Amino acid sequence: MRPPVAREELGPVVADDEQRPRATWTDRLVMFLRVVAGVSIVKGLYHWAAVCGFIGATDGGFFGHTPQWQTATVFFAVIDLVAAVGLWLAAPWGAVVWLTSAVSMVVIALFFQQVFGQQYQNIVVALEGAAIGAYLLLAIQAAREHPQ
Repeated sequence: MRPPVAREELGPVVADDEQRPRATWTDRLVMFLRVVAGVSIVKGLYHWAAVCGFIGATDGGFFGHTPQWQTATVFFAVIDLVAAVGLWLAAPWGAVVWLTSAVSMVVIALFFQQVFGQQYQNIVVALEGAAIGAYLLLAIQAAREHPQ
């Protein structure tokens, strides 16, 4: 009978862990995508709350609004949640869906003010524009890290 062998605790093996810089642009891009995913979840749930009548019940609920408002609200209720999943996974399609949502929101805020009203138009355009700009900056810097 052999004596028991002492086992050493080993952590997970990560290839090139010592050579990899800690805060890369790719890491920053993924963190940004996850923050935007959280915001997209909140936006999507807000639109679903409007569809279900939890928000705006004093205005007659969902059916008390114009067909344009109803269409835009349902569109953003669906696309924001789909974008949130794709962004959290850092999938390329997630960024495409989110960019579609963000550009759509800016276009509605600028050219179709009667849909959601003019009260938050400047804030929506500024925040969505800043998010798109930040994404483009981070994506370009991350692409420069990995020349193909």
